[in-house]
Amino acid sequence: MSTRSVIPFGPQHPVLPEPIHLDLVLEDEKVVQAIPSIGFIHRGLEKLVDKKDFQEMVYVAERICGICSMGHGLGYCDAVEHIMDVEIPDRAKYLRTILSELSRVHSHMLWLGLLADAFGFESLYMECWRIREEVLDMFEIATGGRVIFSVMKIGGLRRDLPDDMLKDFRGRLDKIEEQLNEVSKPFFNDVAVKNRLVGVGILTPEKADLLGTAGPFLRASGIARDIRSTKGYCAYDQIEFEPIISTQCDSYARTEVRIKEIYQAIDIIRQCIDKIPQGAVETPIKGFPNGEWMTRIEQPRGEALYYVKANGTKFIDRMRVRTPTFANIPALVEVMAGCELADVPILVLTIDPCISCTER
Repeated sequence: MSTRSVIPFGPQHPVLPEPIHLDLVLEDEKVVQAIPSIGFIHRGLEKLVDKKDFQEMVYVAERICGICSMGHGLGYCDAVEHIMDVEIPDRAKYLRTILSELSRVHSHMLWLGLLADAFGFESLYMECWRIREEVLDMFEIATGGRVIFSVMKIGGLRRDLPDDMLKDFRGRLDKIEEQLNEVSKPFFNDVAVKNRLVGVGILTPEKADLLGTAGPFLRASGIARDIRSTKGYCAYDQIEFEPIISTQCDSYARTEVRIKEIYQAIDIIRQCIDKIPQGAVETPIKGFPNGEWMTRIEQPRGEALYYVKANGTKFIDRMRVRTPTFANIPALVEVMAGCELADVPILVLTIDPCISCTER
């Protein structure tokens, strides 16, 4: 007769990129239940609205997470711009789209490297991160930063990206795409990788929708929900693309969706470079925001919500963020029930967790 035991998983673990903590209820080697504990790295960033004015809060929003910093700055700025009824220039919309998709490439390449490391494929891990470094080089050229960029501002962007820089980026992305063709082969074809991913962590479309799942985790269960296409913010309504989905609903599907999203992000950037108009990259703003707004954007990990409430002074009343990892934790708990203990690190990785975003 099997006996039940409870073991802690995290917040420190050799495979985990983030300090997530789970209490695993086991029967022998099988996970019966996973109980998440959040709040381990809560920093109280949203409370800083009391001390930082609405312009300075852009920098605070970026520091919610280093990997997702571009999207956090964009989400906050978009909410305040709607409150103040500010229409940003068309060129700024295209540049925001380009920077957002570069952020998606670097986030997904980081995740691919971590997945390779979880399998013990150290050379593949280093190769994925070497490609990611080339994307960070592009960020450094464009913004001066490699993690926190401080280029987003209410009304547009702090600096333009000249056409010759965009042309150079296009050539760099062509080379990145060629390198991705090589590093993606083990993830798609290696027998050892397939043994660890195929059929592991099944999440049905019905469960994915019911549990409020977001991003590649949702689309890997066959649901074509992508805020970029449904809302069309920035310049996404001028770009041709379709949400990438898979109907396999397992960990292999989540890997497939993210790799294909890297190719898609590169294609979106190319379209933006071809279509970008000339003009200013900033609309001057006057006065203070007064009102409230909630905006939704598609972060690399999934849909993120940004709520801002302002009172007509330089200090806003409230900023609230709901991140994709927070939305994906219920589905993670769902797919863990019934899995083997050895599969837990891989399942945690396949949601691409960002606990820094979740707990703020």
